[in-house]
Amino acid sequence: MINSNTLKDFLNKRDFKKVKLHFIHSNHYKVLAKINSVKGWFIIDTGASTTFVSQFAIEKFKLKIRTQKIKAQGAGPEQIEAQISKNNQLTIGRWVSKKCPIASIDLSPINAAFSAAKLTKVDGIIGADILKKGKAVIDYDKNYLYLK
Repeated sequence: MINSNTLKDFLNKRDFKKVKLHFIHSNHYKVLAKINSVKGWFIIDTGASTTFVSQFAIEKFKLKIRTQKIKAQGAGPEQIEAQISKNNQLTIGRWVSKKCPIASIDLSPINAAFSAAKLTKVDGIIGADILKKGKAVIDYDKNYLYLK
């Protein structure tokens, strides 16, 4: 088992950017990120294949949605209709990724569950596409996300 200080030193030497994760009562982590220079709160979801924003935040994040819609698959049996915006800049802490595709879906069910649990709504979900692109390492002990 690697202790957190050794992990931190190892990742720092390899130019990973450290980002504070906020653990919330729903057993999720959320992070403050920017899309196209606009701040928002996002859930970190290693099981989500794609990064999404709420369909109600398209204008907020200055997304240029293509008319083409895609069908996204969640953990349940139903497909979710999504729209795609390409060539966005995503910033998480000091880590920046350009030309990021961002999908837009209806996050109302997720935000309704958060509201019922007296948690703050989120603007979107950071999925495995971004986590993989940033070679993400999550330090669950210290609540940090490292991206390269």
